[in-house]
Amino acid sequence: MKPLHCVLAFALSLAALPALAATPAASAEALLRHVEVLASDAFEGRAPATPGEERTVEYLVEEFRKAGVAPGGEDGGWIQPVPLVRAQVNGPVRAVLHVAGAERELVNGDDLTLQSLSPVDRVEVEQAPLVFVGYGISAPERGWDDYKDVDLAGRIAVVLVNDPDFETEEPGAFDGRAVTYHGRWTYKYEELARRGATGALIVHETAPAAYGWGTVRSSGLSPLFDIPREDAASYHTLLRGWMQRGLAESLFAAAGLDFEREKSRAQTRDFTPVALGDARLSASFDVVRDEVVTRNVIGRLDGEGAPDETVIYSAHWDAYGLGEPDSSGDPVRHGAIDNATGVAAVLELARMHAQAPRTRRSLMFVALTAEEKGLQGASYYVANPLAPLETTAAVLNIEMLSPDGPTRDIAAWGRGRVSLERDLRRVAEANGRAYSPDPNLESGFFYRADHFAFARAGVPAVTVGAGLDRIDGGVASGQALRERYFADCYHRPCDRWSPDWDASGQAQDVDLLYALGREIADGTHWPTWDADSEFGQVRARSDAARTGAAPKRP
Repeated sequence: MKPLHCVLAFALSLAALPALAATPAASAEALLRHVEVLASDAFEGRAPATPGEERTVEYLVEEFRKAGVAPGGEDGGWIQPVPLVRAQVNGPVRAVLHVAGAERELVNGDDLTLQSLSPVDRVEVEQAPLVFVGYGISAPERGWDDYKDVDLAGRIAVVLVNDPDFETEEPGAFDGRAVTYHGRWTYKYEELARRGATGALIVHETAPAAYGWGTVRSSGLSPLFDIPREDAASYHTLLRGWMQRGLAESLFAAAGLDFEREKSRAQTRDFTPVALGDARLSASFDVVRDEVVTRNVIGRLDGEGAPDETVIYSAHWDAYGLGEPDSSGDPVRHGAIDNATGVAAVLELARMHAQAPRTRRSLMFVALTAEEKGLQGASYYVANPLAPLETTAAVLNIEMLSPDGPTRDIAAWGRGRVSLERDLRRVAEANGRAYSPDPNLESGFFYRADHFAFARAGVPAVTVGAGLDRIDGGVASGQALRERYFADCYHRPCDRWSPDWDASGQAQDVDLLYALGREIADGTHWPTWDADSEFGQVRARSDAARTGAAPKRP
């Protein structure tokens, strides 16, 4: 037995040591509370530049303050203003199809959706010829050109969604069923504007689009947003929108063409555009355009060793606001899963990191605006960064965590070809869980989340979402719940909070994100793009800013 004075001396020496900080744990109750508030009727669906934004920004600022982080916005505040142009159809839409000497009135929202981001107060198109341009892709690096120098001036292009490989038996010039950026509707509109088309109509099909017509209708009847552009007239076609597949089939048939046969032809390099007989479209509607300022909301914890190096946690706060009432009369598109769950995670991560010892690198907690309007808040941040992009080590973006309880796995969106995916796998496995690659590469989620804006600027970035392998029911159950959500609730009023939610799985996901972010923020290594990534060369341009760091992790 040790003498009493030795025991006392040992106890006193322990008391003199700094206390070992316990790893913070995410609170399922806090996550539920954040979503309940953000997705409530009072927030009116959190559309940018609406009273719902005002309530959202106020809530986020207060919660960041309560979490214990410092303001990370402009001029020492919490806000980064994001100026945007808003364009909304005002009043009725006239759309008339002229085929074989007959006229057919089309219903906006049912047969097709029509919008415009062109800098005009009124769209007037009179009997513009329709021409089918296949998938509307020009990709010299893949040896692909759908246009074959066809002049599209004065014409409306009819274009397929997704890539040529989506429905082929074997992968071809593209990535099989894994959609590329060329398959995204945003690319198709941009390319058709570059080609001088008067209009662009994308044929909707549920499988290649990855959502039903209800989602297209909901989005198509909402305002459009864009950054202010001096060249807006050349950057956007005068007319843009989607059409139902059934309408497309009737157009092709009237021109003596078979829709499926023409689609098969479009899946080959030899495709050439074809006029849809004598079909012409007339359309007219008023457009209200105004400039608005929406806001990114940002918290920050300065690093103690390398404060000029940064790790970002992000999620978009916006949803689709008020729209057409559903069958229950509810007009609020609440955006509970998409993406109040992601914002709740960022708020909780801010609290957890604020309670822990400071990391070597700085941490930023960014609630981004206008993701649903084309990644506008993220794109503005990238163009006007509040921390240098060249020394931003990683962006961990968060989307659509599950309300259906714990899973054995966690997932990333798309196939990013970035070391962060392997880091996420390693951290998950170290905590007794698995990492699942995106099971729906054909949905193109890599190009549909805010991390993509950072990736295009070369910053290693990933979007993390819920896994599918549920503890209660396995992958089959998780897949069924996912499919039901996208079929019935995505971007619609029924994406609402429920007291029946089980947020324990969200809390487990947030714990993993905390561990991953802390590892990067405490470390000296720099996450990297893989050799076959299109973003590696962009990152390489700023290699000099990161010299002297530890060797890059393979």
